[in-house]
Amino acid sequence: MNTNERDLSFAPIENDASKILSARQIECYNRDGFLKPFGVFDEAQTRANREYFDWLLGQVGAADDGRDQYSINGYHTYCAGIWDLATDARILDHVSDLLGENFVCWGSHFFCKLPHDPKAVHWHQDASYWPLSPARTVTVWLAIDDADEENASMMFLPGTHKIGHLKWREASTPSVLNQEIENVEQFGAPVFDELRAGDFSLHADMLAHGSLPNASNRRRCGLTLRYCPMSVSTGESGWNRDSIWCRGEDELKHWANNPRPDGENIDLRTWHNQATAIAAG
Repeated sequence: MNTNERDLSFAPIENDASKILSARQIECYNRDGFLKPFGVFDEAQTRANREYFDWLLGQVGAADDGRDQYSINGYHTYCAGIWDLATDARILDHVSDLLGENFVCWGSHFFCKLPHDPKAVHWHQDASYWPLSPARTVTVWLAIDDADEENASMMFLPGTHKIGHLKWREASTPSVLNQEIENVEQFGAPVFDELRAGDFSLHADMLAHGSLPNASNRRRCGLTLRYCPMSVSTGESGWNRDSIWCRGEDELKHWANNPRPDGENIDLRTWHNQATAIAAG
């Protein structure tokens, strides 16, 4: 499904019976395209999340097969720990207020910027990478480490989710992703998505966002979790295979409902088989 065939408009959230988010927060999401921060993990759980990622990263490095810190992409149906985070009721309660009662988690990706990482994540819109229509994905960005301006936290351009598909070019400098929106200066000053480890933010898939190289001595890692209503369709084969029914029922039987994996099957998914195009974040 090419760009011209997809609905890349933003549909304002209408929910007068929200359970977690206030009416003011939903209004802000509709206006700005993001909300932050939300803290649901205590100190012990936050430490466990970090130790779990450290273990995953160690396993990937030990495999010595070309994968790097950005390669833990799409493992939510292979690794029980990621599946558990993707289905954590406290996260889903926030997402449900934006997406309703029938939605799936279809993607996940750890974005880990090591100290002095020269790669940027150039300004982009997530939906530009995905053959999903309409563009209704909400991304949870869960901080594994503290994320701030010093260690290259994500940045948002408020309101850009309402403009439509922005013109982009191929990135010409070291980048995690290949797209770079042109002339972003016209969209105003960015807002840094500064989060403490254990906090998360929410953002719309048409919101322009990115991050700079990490020039600091500190790591900056976050887990992106992608959720969309079950009414969203996939225009290419395979995009509906690695999903999890988080809430409700898929009456059209379009999305797969993967059960909790049996253990941490990190070796089932090698770096060269991953669909890196789904990794915008």
